[in-house]
Parts: sequence; C-alpha cells; structure tokens
Amino acid sequence: MRPIYDSHVEEPGLAVVEVAAADDATAFAVQNLLAVHCAIASANRTVREPGEPGVRLRLSLDLRQEPDV
Repeated sequence: MRPIYDSHVEEPGLAVVEVAAADDATAFAVQNLLAVHCAIASANRTVREPGEPGVRLRLSLDLRQEPDV
C-alpha cells in the first residue's frame, strides 16, 4: 500500500484506517460500519499482497463532519 503522509492527518479529527480482513466482504462490511459513525473517503477495492493472507483496505476518516447517510 502507499505510504501515509503528514498531510493525511494534519489536523485533529483526521485519521487513516487500514483494515486487514480475510476477504473483500469483511473489509467492506467494516468500511460500512465506520461510514455510519463518521465521514469517510471510502475505498472501492481491496489490495492483496502476494504471499500474505487476506486483503487490505485503506480509508480516510474525518471525525469533524457528519456522515453521508
């Protein structure tokens, strides 16, 4: 996955979350749960690292804003 830079978390209330899950369905279920509680920049695909189990998904959270419901 790409590196996380200071600009991704430069203000209080901003976070980058990386989800490691067994499969795509689980990773997206976690993303959906987070979207209910805060504004997110969602991911539309997971990443599979060769030789590592499962999938990864990275999204950005903004706790300063209400979620889009």
